[in-house]
Amino acid sequence: MAVQSNNSEVEVSGGVTLYTGIAPVKVIAVNPTLDELKDLGINAKTDPNYSVSINNEEYNKVTFWLECANPNFKVKFEILMQANHRESKTGKSMWINNVGQTTWSEDVPAYDWWKNADKTRKAFVGEDTLIDFTKAWANVANGGEVSFDTIDAIAKGDVKEIKQLVSALKDNSLRVLIGVKDEKYQQVYGKHFGRIKPMRDADFVKSLNGDYGSFNAEYNKDLKLQVYAPSLLVADEDADTSAAMSTSDDGDLWEN
Repeated sequence: MAVQSNNSEVEVSGGVTLYTGIAPVKVIAVNPTLDELKDLGINAKTDPNYSVSINNEEYNKVTFWLECANPNFKVKFEILMQANHRESKTGKSMWINNVGQTTWSEDVPAYDWWKNADKTRKAFVGEDTLIDFTKAWANVANGGEVSFDTIDAIAKGDVKEIKQLVSALKDNSLRVLIGVKDEKYQQVYGKHFGRIKPMRDADFVKSLNGDYGSFNAEYNKDLKLQVYAPSLLVADEDADTSAAMSTSDDGDLWEN
C-alpha cells in the first residue's frame, strides 16, 4: 500500500499552499521585471506595476520578493513610498538620521537620546519602514549606520541602490511574520522585522499588541510557521481587514 496522506486541513486540490507564522527568509529580488519573476519560478503573466493610487494619492512600490527555504515558498512584501516628506495631521514632521532613528517633531530633534544631529533630515513617506526592514536584513548593529545615498530617487521609484544589496546580502536572512488575507493572499507584517540571531518572537508579540501594531491579516497566535489552516487562525480584532493601509501613531497612513 502507498498512501501519501496530508492533514485534512491542508488544501491539496489545486491552488497554492499558504503559510502563517514567523518565517526565516532571504531577499531574492527587488522590483523584478516579468522575465526576472519567471526566472525565479514565480508565476506572473503581465509586467508588474510598481506604482499605485490610494485615496487619490500616488505611491511608488518597493517590492521585496522573499524566499523561505523550509518549507519552500516565496512571498512579496511591498513598501509604499512617496517623494514627499512625511507629515502628521497636526503639522509635525518625521525626522530620520543616518543610524535609522526616527521621531516626530516640528523642528530638528534636540533630545538627549537623539544621535548625529548633523545628519538629521525629514523622512520621506515609507522611508522608516524601508530602514527598519534593511536593519534586520543587513543585521545592522544598534547604532550602526543604515541609510541610502539615493533615497530621493528610491522614493520616486528608482530602486537600483536597493537592488545592489540583493547581491551584497545574498547570504543574509531575516525573520518576518506571515499572515493570510481573505483566505487566499499571503501578507507580510510591516511593523516589525526580526533578526536571525537572537530570535526574539516576543518582539513580534510586543509590536502586535501595541496601540498601532495591528496586522491586516489572519495569523496563528503562537506565531509558529505552519500551513494555513483557517480553524487555527485568529483575525486581529483591531485591524480593518478591508483596507490596505493602517494608521500610524501620529495619524498617518502606512502599509501593514
